Amino acid sequence: MEEKVVIENRKLLTIFGATRVISSTSSQAVVEVGEANMVISGNNLEVVKLNLDDKEVEFSGEISGVKYMVKHEKIGFFKRIFK
Repeated sequence: MEEKVVIENRKLLTIFGATRVISSTSSQAVVEVGEANMVISGNNLEVVKLNLDDKEVEFSGEISGVKYMVKHEKIGFFKRIFK
């Protein structure tokens, strides 16, 4: 499934392609989307629809920012020392 983000009037945000909601508070939410995490910031954020079978999450509130962060592979301590 392709990833898609729809923001309506900065009050409603829908993410298609979400695989997991990592965290959600009234000011920030983190959603796993494929090989990346999406960080949504704002005020009075609330999950209004959660359907991970269809990979869809919807937030309402005052959306102030969306940040897309690629996950990095975790490298162990000894692997970093003994390259």
